[in-house]
Formats: sequence, C-alpha cells, structure tokens
Amino acid sequence: MRRRVALAAALMLGSCSADERGQGLYIQRFFGECTSDYGTATDVARAEGECGIVTTMINAFREAHPDARVSQNVIAWPGYSQLTAQLAARQPPDLVTMHTGVIPDYAGKGLLEPVEPYLAAAGLAPGIFTPAARQGVTWQGRMYGMPWDTHGGLWHINMDLFRKAGLVGADGKPILPRSPEELLAQGRQFRERTGKPYLIQSLVGDPAGAARILYTYMMAQGAPIFPDPKRIELNTPEGRRVAELFRQVTREGIGTSNMDTPAAIAAFMSGEGGVYPTGTWMIGQFETEEKTAGRPLYRSYSVQPFPQLYAKNLMFVSGHAWVVPKRERTAAEKKALVDYFRFMAARNGDWARTGHLPAVQAMVDGPAFRSLPHRSDIAIVATIGRALPDGVLRQNAVEGLVGEEMAAAITGQKPVPQALSDAERRVNEFMAEVQ
Repeated sequence: MRRRVALAAALMLGSCSADERGQGLYIQRFFGECTSDYGTATDVARAEGECGIVTTMINAFREAHPDARVSQNVIAWPGYSQLTAQLAARQPPDLVTMHTGVIPDYAGKGLLEPVEPYLAAAGLAPGIFTPAARQGVTWQGRMYGMPWDTHGGLWHINMDLFRKAGLVGADGKPILPRSPEELLAQGRQFRERTGKPYLIQSLVGDPAGAARILYTYMMAQGAPIFPDPKRIELNTPEGRRVAELFRQVTREGIGTSNMDTPAAIAAFMSGEGGVYPTGTWMIGQFETEEKTAGRPLYRSYSVQPFPQLYAKNLMFVSGHAWVVPKRERTAAEKKALVDYFRFMAARNGDWARTGHLPAVQAMVDGPAFRSLPHRSDIAIVATIGRALPDGVLRQNAVEGLVGEEMAAAITGQKPVPQALSDAERRVNEFMAEVQ
C-alpha cells in the first residue's frame, strides 16, 4: 500500500498545472511534434504523415470552432505515465489519444467516460464504425472512446523477387500460402530461385511482432488464448502448431532470425528478402521506396493481410481512439467534445493516409480510401480484425511477455513447449498481481 501511495505522489508531481491545462478544450496526444512544418496549417489534404495530418486536423477544428478555445499538449509516446499523473492530480485533459489495448486499464478503474452520449449528440451511431474498431473501444458493453483507426500486421512484399520466385499470378498479384504446408513449400521455392530468405523477421527486441503472429494464427484456429480475462493458455495444440511452423521457417533458413526492427526494415528496402511481416504504419515509408527510381522496391511493392493459413480468416489487431478522462464538465465543454467527435469522424478518411485503416465503415468502403495505393487489398482487415477480449488488462505488458517467449521458440533458443509454457507462467503470475 505504501508503495502505491508513494507512486501516486510521484506521479502528481509530474502533472500539469491548471494554467497549463487552459480553459477551453484541452487535447493531449502522441503521434509526434511537427509545429515547424504544420504549426498553422489547416489544409488537411496537403498534410503528410501521422504528425502532419493530426496537427492539421486539430488546427482546422480550432479555426472552425473558435468558441472551443482549443489547446493541446504533445506528449512523448505513449504518454500514459503523464496521463496517470494528471488523473491522480485530478487535472486530466478533455481528450486523449489512447491505444485501444490500454482502454481496459483506465476504463476498468472508472477513469474514463463512456462516449455514447457524446457520439449520439454528434449524430454518430455506434454502427457507423467497423467491427474491429468498435470492439477495440468496448469495455463491459460500453464504448469508452471514439474509434480512430485499426492497425495490425500485414505482409509487405517485394514483387520483383516474387516474380523471380514464380509466385505471381496471372492477375499480377502475389501468390500467398493458404496452409502451413504451402508456406513452407513456397518459402523453399523462393529461397531456391532467389537465394534470399522468404520472410524477413524482426525477432530481436520486437516482442510485439512475435506475439502478433501467435495471436493471429491461434485465433485463426479458434483457440480462445484467454479462456478468462485473468488466465492465458498458449501451450495448447493450436499454439504449438503456430510456434513449430515458424520455428521450421527459421530452422530451414526460409526466414531470418537475427534482425531487430531497424535491420529488418533496411533489409526489406534493400531487396534482401521477399516478405516483411510488420504493421500498417510502414505503408507510407514503403510507398516512398516504391516511387523512387533505382530503389529495389521501385514499382515492385505490394502489401496484403496476413495470409489465411488455418480454418478461419482472422487477424489480431489493435487501434487508436480518442478517449474522455472522467471529470466534471460544463455544458460548453461537453458541446466542444461533441463538435470535436463530429469533426474528426467526418475526416477519418484523411487519417487513413497514414497507412492505418479507417474506423468509419463508410470510409473503408468509399472510393477515396480504396483509390489510395494498396488500400483495396487490405480493407478486409477492418472486418476480420479481432482484439483480445475486452476484460484483459495490461495488454501491452502481456504482449511483451508473450512475444519474448514466442521469439525464443521461433529462433530455437527454447524448445517450443517450454517457451509457450514459460509464457503462460509469466503472464498468469503477472495477471494474478494486477489490480
């Protein structure tokens, strides 16, 4: 108890003052700081990148709603320590960017407001959001954030190497495996014909990537992963199948095993492998390579959802949302929140230029999104994406533990059953201590 009190006191020391908070709509966000380029910009269509687009959107909202008296604080990613301090000091922002996997940690302690009243006042029915986005913000049947996007793993593909490997169809699209056996067969064929690894894997210091693979393909087999919110099960037939498959990939040299994320990105952009399984957030950087003459990906880039290797076509996803920390608010402050949600939902398609999928279903289905490069190929992720059950707390920490052990299994540092058993033990011991 004394430790928790001391922690709360320390957090309060780091919180902002009432003057810093401002008297209008106070927005706190991550996604970077780019005032020098976009400090006064309001033309969202001309903005680029996460920081540029969100900064310009907020500027445009401020210009359209001067009565809201918008101020914002850009925090270092991900910013949850600062938010916890502000909540402890009872001086929270009005709006905060939050990863959907973190929402249960705050909603479960009564620190966030359900947003249905604000959405209803803005004319935004829950059904306008994609299934994946809506699931991500739901806790015990209530929505605790306005969904902003869906992001998850994708297969980023070097089409020049796929052509050399004979893995491009008559329609010009990459031929992807549809079973574990096909994954190994195509990987061997790719390696034989190109002399390069089929999969570029970032397994060093990137537990999220390894956990994403395990979660995705356990879900695809119908495995629950969390039979109840406080207990994980990974050392199961389904979990072992996934880990053994990717252990075989590295054992045969079909995939790399000694790269961290920067090395994997560099290797993929340098044409050193066929597929880099990583997130939606890399689309923009790889598109730039695709448009640059003389680069290995020039006119040779494709991106697809994780291939369906098992019975169900499901993927583990997460997302970003705008959440409302709980505090007393005036009618004017509530109106500003309503106006902000309406404004941002209408421009959700612009946010999708970052590579993330829109949270609004009409944007996913609309021509503006699907006319962007490669987006029609990945739009299905908004439908097949699944988050962990909404009762699972501390999902980021759990992901780190699972990913460490899954990477150890894939690289052969541990036998598969031991790695999955160790992951179970570590997560369940951790969850038993979570309050």
